[in-house]
Formats: sequence, structure tokens, C-alpha cells
Amino acid sequence: MHRLLIALLAALDAVLATAGGIAVVLAPLTLLWVFGVGNPDWSALWPASAAIWHLGHLVPVTITLPDAYLAATGIDPTFATFTLSLAPLAFAAFTGLFAARSGSRAAEAGAGLTGWLSGSLVFAALSAGIALTSQASLVASETWLAILLPTLIFLVPSLIGAVVGAWRVGDDGPVDAVRGWIERMPSAWAPVPALALRGLAITTLGLVSVGAVVVLAGLIARASQVIGLYQASNADGIGATVIALGQLFYLPTLVLWAMSFAAGPGFALGTDTAVTPAATQVGALPGIPVLGAVPDSTSSWLLLLMLLPIAVGALTGWILRSRMPSTTGPEPLGPRSVLAVAVAALTGGMGALAAVVSSGSIGPGRLADTGPQPGPLALTLGLEVLVGLAILLLSPRFGGYESDDRYEERNDRGFSFFAREHTPFDRDEHWTGPTPTGSPAGAGISHDVWPSSYRDPDAVATDTALGVRGSARGSSPSSASPVSSPPVSSPPVSESPVAGASGGAPDELSDDEVRARIRAAWSEHGGEPDDRR
Repeated sequence: MHRLLIALLAALDAVLATAGGIAVVLAPLTLLWVFGVGNPDWSALWPASAAIWHLGHLVPVTITLPDAYLAATGIDPTFATFTLSLAPLAFAAFTGLFAARSGSRAAEAGAGLTGWLSGSLVFAALSAGIALTSQASLVASETWLAILLPTLIFLVPSLIGAVVGAWRVGDDGPVDAVRGWIERMPSAWAPVPALALRGLAITTLGLVSVGAVVVLAGLIARASQVIGLYQASNADGIGATVIALGQLFYLPTLVLWAMSFAAGPGFALGTDTAVTPAATQVGALPGIPVLGAVPDSTSSWLLLLMLLPIAVGALTGWILRSRMPSTTGPEPLGPRSVLAVAVAALTGGMGALAAVVSSGSIGPGRLADTGPQPGPLALTLGLEVLVGLAILLLSPRFGGYESDDRYEERNDRGFSFFAREHTPFDRDEHWTGPTPTGSPAGAGISHDVWPSSYRDPDAVATDTALGVRGSARGSSPSSASPVSSPPVSSPPVSESPVAGASGGAPDELSDDEVRARIRAAWSEHGGEPDDRR
């Protein structure tokens, strides 16, 4: 595919990623403006939509409450301005997945670098346009952060997708150079880098699945509290819809909180608060219905949740162990140890990143500190996954080491059929080659001068002179042919002396005479020996 076309398609992907994220916010807000607000201010619709989009891409948003609202609600004026930084990660996840798919598609088309640069530049330009046109007095954000952070969320996954796509199909460049360097490593160490990245993907998917299961279990177990908070909000149909959509956008954030809860460190819902399997200490919480799933107290049985990350590590170790090259001798311990440590370290780094993007502020005062802490979560996940990996990666294989003889014997027993019985060679049954027709004496080929590749190996071994002619064969032109075919007239060929005087003892043929006789016979029947073999 042409590079210009790849660049245009990558730019289109960036436009669609931006427009999709904005449309998801703008559409419900437009309905709210039309049906939920009596006298809407349409000039505030675009800044509000852009602020939510920025917040979803990790950009902190500063909110300033008007004086009239403070007077009507009685809020302390010191809380009139606060920062909202807890991101609804659904927007970032959508942009990242879209970018990764775009980069992979460009690399598979043969121009990964071109597609990556084109898509990233277009997305950066669109982010700059949104940041410069959405500033308002009530909702604002730092312009450089509003440009940089969304661009990074598109640029990094797009680069990862381009590298993965180039690794899959090749790029005749740096990716192939790295692949060649890895393939030149010793056979026991060559699979380690790829297996480490595969292990990171498996552990990430497994831990996110654990978080999703914990969220679902919490919503089911405390459904009455969640429903009670919905009823206490006294929201109408439009308001309930807006609340539900907002909680849906924050669902990935809640999953990461639940993953931290299952791992052990837990998360905070305000300053000096903690929600962990060992203990729960929370104060007054906002009336958000989904926060009703947070347990008021804990049980010692919840500590069993810490076995789930260990199980994820064990599952990862089993998958990686099955993909490591098998050996007939003892497996080297070094590659397995390095692989376990590498996967655990990468998983810990993933946990730290998850804690960073899922923490922030949800309001003024004590609500400025919410979410998990990066350090404890990274350390806990790394150790728990390492324990699970060590169980299956570092332990010996079941059944122990088998010697080469036992290995071969086991393979022999695996056949489901018996060996074919050996039968001696039968010349009449396995006769090959063209059958010579009847010809005058001296023009035909007897079986004893047939080329060795067409003859019985036993006959070649016992008759080293390639046959002997009797004097009676050359004395009568009407003697029968050695085969039972009827005589057919053929042109005379030059004959070499076959025997001595009539009635005398036969003479042995030299190699040159045998070759000449073979050529003459084959030319009589339509070609040279090399043409018929």
C-alpha cells in the first residue's frame, strides 16, 4: 500500500477517535440542555463537553462555582474553586484501543512509522483545537496539559501497536534487527523476551478480570444500598440517565480500584481513609449510587481475595511453561528464573501505572485524595504474581527427567499400528522398465545385461560381469527371445561378438561392450536410457 494512502488512513483514524469521544459526551449533554434545563445557555454546552473529554484523558479540570450558587446552597466560599482530576477512564481506554489498532494496521500495511506519525500529529492538532476553543470562566484547564496528555494517550498506544504489527509481519528495519539479535541468542534464552511480554499481557488481563468480578460481586451483595442512593437523589428520568452514564464512564476506574482491593493495599475515598480486605475506614461519602457498593466493614474471609492475584500468576506460569522449548535433559534454571522475575517486575510497573491513572480528586477538601497508592500496589502485585509464577515456572516438570532411551521407547509405544512384515524381493512381481520386444539375434537385451538400476540387487551382487551369452543364442537368427512377446521386425543394429566359435565356450563382455549394446538396444526402442528413466 502506498505511504500517502497509509498516512491518510491513519489521519482518518485520529479524526474518528477524537470525534467519537466528543460525540459520546456531546450527545447526552445536548439532550440534557434541551429537555432538562428550562432556559439553557448554549454557549456553555461546548466548554462542558470539552471539559468532560479532557477529564477522561487525565487532564485536571478546575471548577469555579458562581457566587449565586454558593449563596443558594450555603457552601463555604473557601470551597468555591476546586480541582477535579479523577478520570473517567472509559474515554482514555477508547482512545488508546483505537490508537493501537491504527498503529498495528499501518505497520501491517508496510509503513508503521508513517502511520504512527500521521495519526499522532493529527490527533495533537485536534487536541490543540479543542483546548483553545473550550476555555470558560467556570470550567478551565491548563492549555499545555490539555494538548499534551490526550496526545500521549494516542501516541503511546499507537507506537505499541505499530511495533507489534511490525513484529508480526516484519519491517526490514529496527524491528527485524531486534528479532535477529534475539534469534542469535542461545536456544534456552531466545524465547525469554517474547514470553516476558506475553506474560505481562496475560497477567494484566487476568488482574483486570479479577477487578471486574469484584465490582460485580460488590454491586450484587450491596444492591439495596445502591438502589437506596438512587432513590435518595430524587432525580427524574433525565437526571437518572445522566447519573447512570457518568457511572458507566467511571466503570474502568472502579475496576482498577477493585483490583487494588483484591490485591491487598486497597484504595482511599478521602484523606485518612482506607478500604482494604483487612479493615475499612471511611467517613462521609458523596451520594453517588455506585459508591454504595463500598463495604462498611470487612470480614476475615475477604483476605482470601489475595489468592486471586497468586492464581493469576500461577496461570501465567503454566501458559509460559507450556511455550518454553522442551528438552530431553534437565531444564536450565536461569531462563525460567529471569522470566519469572521479569514478568513480576513488569506486572508491578503495570500496577503502579494503574494506580496513577485511577487516583485523583473528586471534590474539595478531604475528597481531594481518592484512589490507590502506586507504590504499595506495585510491590504487592509484583510479589503475589511472582509467587504464582514460581509455583509452575521454577518447579520441576511432573514425572521428572527421562533418559534418551526411555524417551525413544515412549515414542515407539505411541504408534497405533504394527510394523510391516519384511518380504524377500520377487523379480517377477516387481519387474520394472520397458519390456523389450522380439528382435533378431544380437539386437535384443537380455535381463543379464539390463542396467543395474532396473535389476534385482541380488542378481547384481552375484553376477559381476553383467551376464554371459551362450553360443547357441548367436548361431540361429530365429531363436526365441528371452521374453514371451511375439517377434517384431526391427532394423538391424550393429552387433558385437557375443561368443567364440560355434559350440565353443562363451566369452565375458567388457564394460565398453555392455554400454554399447545397451545404447543400441535403447535406440532401437525409441531413445537413450537417460530419456526413459
